[in-house]
Amino acid sequence: MKNFQKGFTLIELLLYVSLVGAMILTVSALLSLLMQSRVKNQTISEVEQQGVQVMQRITQTGRNATDVNFTSAFDLSGGAIRENSIALTNTRIVASALTFTNLSRAGTPGTIRIQFTLTHVNPEGRQEYNFSKTFYETATIR
Repeated sequence: MKNFQKGFTLIELLLYVSLVGAMILTVSALLSLLMQSRVKNQTISEVEQQGVQVMQRITQTGRNATDVNFTSAFDLSGGAIRENSIALTNTRIVASALTFTNLSRAGTPGTIRIQFTLTHVNPEGRQEYNFSKTFYETATIR
Protein backbone atom coordinates (compact mmCIF):
# COMPACT_ATOMS: atom_id res chain seq x y z
CA MET A 1 0.00 0.00 0.00
CA LYS A 2 1.38 3.37 -1.05
CA ASN A 3 1.44 6.30 1.29
CA PHE A 4 0.15 9.44 -0.52
CA GLN A 5 0.99 12.74 1.14
CA LYS A 6 -1.51 15.52 0.65
CA GLY A 7 -0.51 19.17 0.37
CA PHE A 8 1.71 21.43 -1.68
CA THR A 9 5.40 21.30 -2.22
CA LEU A 10 7.45 24.36 -1.36
CA ILE A 11 7.98 25.16 -5.04
CA GLU A 12 4.25 25.01 -5.75
CA LEU A 13 3.51 27.25 -2.76
CA LEU A 14 6.09 29.83 -3.88
CA LEU A 15 4.71 29.76 -7.41
CA TYR A 16 1.12 30.35 -6.21
CA VAL A 17 2.13 33.14 -3.83
CA SER A 18 4.13 34.90 -6.55
CA LEU A 19 1.24 34.64 -9.04
CA VAL A 20 -1.24 36.05 -6.53
CA GLY A 21 1.23 38.81 -5.60
CA ALA A 22 1.70 39.77 -9.25
CA MET A 23 -2.06 39.89 -9.78
CA ILE A 24 -2.58 42.08 -6.69
CA LEU A 25 0.23 44.40 -7.77
CA THR A 26 -1.26 44.75 -11.27
CA VAL A 27 -4.76 45.45 -9.97
CA SER A 28 -3.52 48.00 -7.42
CA ALA A 29 -1.45 49.80 -10.07
CA LEU A 30 -4.48 49.93 -12.36
CA LEU A 31 -6.70 51.28 -9.58
CA SER A 32 -4.12 53.91 -8.70
CA LEU A 33 -3.92 55.02 -12.33
CA LEU A 34 -7.71 55.20 -12.54
CA MET A 35 -7.88 57.35 -9.41
CA GLN A 36 -5.25 59.76 -10.73
CA SER A 37 -7.11 59.98 -14.03
CA ARG A 38 -10.40 60.67 -12.27
CA VAL A 39 -8.85 63.46 -10.17
CA LYS A 40 -7.22 65.01 -13.26
CA ASN A 41 -10.54 64.95 -15.14
CA GLN A 42 -12.32 66.56 -12.18
CA THR A 43 -9.65 69.27 -12.04
CA ILE A 44 -9.97 70.03 -15.76
CA SER A 45 -13.76 70.01 -15.51
CA GLU A 46 -13.78 72.42 -12.57
CA VAL A 47 -11.47 74.92 -14.29
CA GLU A 48 -13.46 74.76 -17.52
CA GLN A 49 -16.84 75.09 -15.79
CA GLN A 50 -15.66 78.08 -13.77
CA GLY A 51 -14.20 79.69 -16.89
CA VAL A 52 -17.37 79.19 -18.93
CA GLN A 53 -19.57 80.56 -16.14
CA VAL A 54 -17.41 83.64 -15.60
CA MET A 55 -17.14 84.28 -19.33
CA GLN A 56 -20.89 83.95 -19.79
CA ARG A 57 -21.50 86.43 -16.97
CA ILE A 58 -19.06 88.98 -18.37
CA THR A 59 -20.28 88.67 -21.99
CA GLN A 60 -23.94 88.83 -20.92
CA THR A 61 -23.22 92.00 -18.97
CA GLY A 62 -21.34 93.40 -21.97
CA ARG A 63 -24.11 92.63 -24.45
CA ASN A 64 -26.69 94.28 -22.19
CA ALA A 65 -24.52 97.36 -21.51
CA THR A 66 -25.01 100.75 -23.09
CA ASP A 67 -21.30 101.44 -23.61
CA VAL A 68 -17.91 99.76 -23.29
CA ASN A 69 -17.40 101.05 -19.76
CA PHE A 70 -19.23 98.00 -18.36
CA THR A 71 -15.78 96.52 -17.78
CA SER A 72 -15.30 98.70 -14.70
CA ALA A 73 -17.75 96.41 -12.86
CA PHE A 74 -15.27 93.52 -13.12
CA ASP A 75 -11.90 93.27 -11.42
CA LEU A 76 -9.26 90.79 -10.32
CA SER A 77 -8.53 90.69 -6.61
CA GLY A 78 -6.90 88.03 -4.47
CA GLY A 79 -6.85 85.56 -7.34
CA ALA A 80 -10.61 85.84 -7.92
CA ILE A 81 -12.55 87.53 -10.69
CA ARG A 82 -15.13 89.77 -9.06
CA GLU A 83 -18.20 91.65 -10.22
CA ASN A 84 -18.99 94.64 -8.00
CA SER A 85 -16.86 93.09 -5.20
CA ILE A 86 -18.64 89.69 -5.41
CA ALA A 87 -16.37 86.77 -6.31
CA LEU A 88 -17.33 84.86 -9.44
CA THR A 89 -14.71 82.14 -8.94
CA ASN A 90 -14.31 79.78 -6.01
CA THR A 91 -11.28 79.31 -3.74
CA ARG A 92 -10.00 76.23 -5.59
CA ILE A 93 -9.37 78.33 -8.69
CA VAL A 94 -6.87 81.18 -9.08
CA ALA A 95 -7.64 83.77 -11.74
CA SER A 96 -5.00 85.90 -13.42
CA ALA A 97 -4.42 88.13 -16.43
CA LEU A 98 -7.95 89.56 -16.67
CA THR A 99 -7.85 91.96 -19.61
CA PHE A 100 -10.44 93.88 -21.58
CA THR A 101 -9.45 95.16 -25.02
CA ASN A 102 -11.63 97.65 -26.89
CA LEU A 103 -11.93 96.43 -30.50
CA SER A 104 -14.48 99.08 -31.53
CA ARG A 105 -14.16 101.35 -34.51
CA ALA A 106 -15.71 104.79 -34.68
CA GLY A 107 -19.40 104.67 -35.51
CA THR A 108 -19.85 100.99 -34.58
CA PRO A 109 -21.33 99.38 -31.51
CA GLY A 110 -18.73 98.72 -28.85
CA THR A 111 -16.89 95.42 -29.05
CA ILE A 112 -14.73 94.22 -26.18
CA ARG A 113 -12.32 91.28 -26.15
CA ILE A 114 -12.24 89.52 -22.78
CA GLN A 115 -9.34 87.34 -21.72
CA PHE A 116 -8.39 85.68 -18.44
CA THR A 117 -6.51 82.64 -17.18
CA LEU A 118 -7.76 80.20 -14.57
CA THR A 119 -5.44 77.82 -12.70
CA HIS A 120 -6.43 75.09 -10.28
CA VAL A 121 -4.96 75.51 -6.78
CA ASN A 122 -2.20 72.93 -6.28
CA PRO A 123 -0.49 73.45 -2.88
CA GLU A 124 1.00 69.93 -2.76
CA GLY A 125 2.43 70.16 -6.28
CA ARG A 126 0.68 66.97 -7.38
CA GLN A 127 0.61 66.39 -11.13
CA GLU A 128 -3.09 65.51 -11.29
CA TYR A 129 -4.04 68.96 -9.86
CA ASN A 130 -1.81 70.85 -12.28
CA PHE A 131 -4.07 72.52 -14.85
CA SER A 132 -4.42 76.01 -16.27
CA LYS A 133 -6.48 77.40 -19.15
CA THR A 134 -6.80 80.78 -20.84
CA PHE A 135 -10.28 81.86 -21.94
CA TYR A 136 -10.99 84.29 -24.80
CA GLU A 137 -14.29 85.83 -25.91
CA THR A 138 -15.69 88.98 -27.46
CA ALA A 139 -18.82 90.85 -26.47
CA THR A 140 -20.57 93.36 -28.70
CA ILE A 141 -22.97 95.86 -27.21
CA ARG A 142 -26.44 95.49 -28.72
